[in-house]
Amino acid sequence: QVQLVESGGGLVQAGGSLRLSCAASGRTFSSIAMGWFRQAPGKERESVAHISWSGGSTSYVESVKGRFTISRDNAKKMVYLQMNSLRVEDTGVYYCAGSPMTVAGPYDYWGQGTQVTVSS
Repeated sequence: QVQLVESGGGLVQAGGSLRLSCAASGRTFSSIAMGWFRQAPGKERESVAHISWSGGSTSYVESVKGRFTISRDNAKKMVYLQMNSLRVEDTGVYYCAGSPMTVAGPYDYWGQGTQVTVSS
């Protein structure tokens, strides 16, 4: 079992940056794929970025490519999402999630979410 807790959300102006962190507990963290998802008001949750258990493979939704970077530190049981050049449309609740299978899922472990608000 893995427990996940996100932090780092907040209010930022368009063009600004935020770094989200996800702290994991549980002995199997280093063997699971991790991802960041987000849900905007009135919209379905969407996948943002994923990283393999080793950190050697990452993937991003097209809208954040070149602006967001996902990384992990297995020794610290942490996953990060560096978000640069933020846009108003990046606003939403961001969730950290873990998959014991592959980056494609299924994602069985979820955090409680952290709010990111980008103002114009």
